[in-house]
Amino acid sequence: MRALHVITGLGVGGAEQQLRLLLRHLPVDCDVVTLTNPGAVADGLARDGVRVVHLGMAGNRDLTALPRLVRVVRSGRYDLVHTHLYRACLYGRLAARLAGVRAIVATEHSLGDSQLEGRRLTAGVRALYLAGERLGRATVAVSSAVAGRLRRWGVPASRIEVVPNGIDLARFRFDPAVRRRTRRRLGLPDDAHVIGGIGRLHPGKRFDVLIRALASLPADHRLLLVGGGPQEAALRRVAHESGVAGRVLFTGECAYAPDGGPGPDLPSLTCAMDVLASPSPEEAFGLAVLEALASGLPVVYASCPAVEDLPAHSAPGARRVTGGAEAFGRALAEARARGPRPRTAAEAARHYDITRSAAQLLDVYAATVSHPPRSAPPSRSPQGVTSS
Repeated sequence: MRALHVITGLGVGGAEQQLRLLLRHLPVDCDVVTLTNPGAVADGLARDGVRVVHLGMAGNRDLTALPRLVRVVRSGRYDLVHTHLYRACLYGRLAARLAGVRAIVATEHSLGDSQLEGRRLTAGVRALYLAGERLGRATVAVSSAVAGRLRRWGVPASRIEVVPNGIDLARFRFDPAVRRRTRRRLGLPDDAHVIGGIGRLHPGKRFDVLIRALASLPADHRLLLVGGGPQEAALRRVAHESGVAGRVLFTGECAYAPDGGPGPDLPSLTCAMDVLASPSPEEAFGLAVLEALASGLPVVYASCPAVEDLPAHSAPGARRVTGGAEAFGRALAEARARGPRPRTAAEAARHYDITRSAAQLLDVYAATVSHPPRSAPPSRSPQGVTSS
């Protein structure tokens, strides 16, 4: 089977890094098209041997990108097209249909109750989403919570498949030597109690809550914010105004795996933490929480469908918190008071091993391509890594 993955961009982000991890474990011949921003994840995919095409799309309404994408799909002899993220789902599904591919799958990574990839859920966004969804054969939800939202929007239950995100347990296994080395690299004292926050720095993640909570905690507490984004300057101001600027460390964007860059990778940073805090109230899955649980960390979180879908005993170190800075401050203090726990992967993390997710997705692919064949014959496959 040959599959083409179409994604909006390949900078460092949860959906982007999940795609790279998935392709390492999916026994399918895959190429990737990125509409925009062929960033660090594109470089990583190329190192993995995946062909990446940059479509060079100028903006949401750059309709000239559509015929270019159609040509890529037609020339690739693809049995299936798999789209990721809002813009790529709209253009990718339409291009696949125009190219004669009917086996079309889309993954919904980021649908919340009030926003989609940071954009407000207006009637127009919903109408366009549903119009595009009808062009495909299956929509993959990364959690039962996302599946429920899709059904409430009007997507038929028969078209929805739940395939959760996956994690690489081996990569997130706790290593005390990595912990010491990473803390030295970051300038963190050996006796510091490090609170971690992982995710894109935008208002929906509510990292300002963690900064304000830090101000209520003892001076040996540090906050390690892993991720980049448009809110970094605002968060630095909050840290300054709260009197904790010297106790907050911003790492910037961070790769999932070693990439030869100047900073540590995400699993190494997770090793350096003592607790993970996730104050985002609208998560589609909660990948950062699961990665922390894979590293044996205690977790306080506002929303994590991945944990909430499982029995409570599968994540004994995870606690749900409602409220703002005061509530998170209390929860973080209580987590420390309970003392250190063995840094072994929780059962919840093992449940979401990437090999299981890849096998589930392969079943979706098999069911999708078993429908009648494409209506238009493909042409010759292109060679090499290109920019369209």
